[in-house]
Amino acid sequence: MRIHKGDRVQVLTGKDRGKTGEVIRAMPSEQKVIVAGVNIAKRHTRPTRATTQGGIIDKDMPMPVASVALLCSKCGPTRVGYRLTDDGVKTRICRKCGGDL
Repeated sequence: MRIHKGDRVQVLTGKDRGKTGEVIRAMPSEQKVIVAGVNIAKRHTRPTRATTQGGIIDKDMPMPVASVALLCSKCGPTRVGYRLTDDGVKTRICRKCGGDL
């Protein structure tokens, strides 16, 4: 999976198309990501020791990684490529402009 925690992404499909946010959590085994402020669902929770107050809370739900695109600082939403540096380190690059991500 080419998108990691902390990346800035833009949503390509669904009810939140066009919104941007930061990846809070990446789940490579399920091919899903959780983006802050996107794909929010209302959840009814009862009071527990962890959450002293119950009620209806907004929860960020997972979405398919294919529904988001990584944002390049120069050219916007883009696909991700890889390049090996002279040191032998693998780095992610922007497919549009060729810059490092």
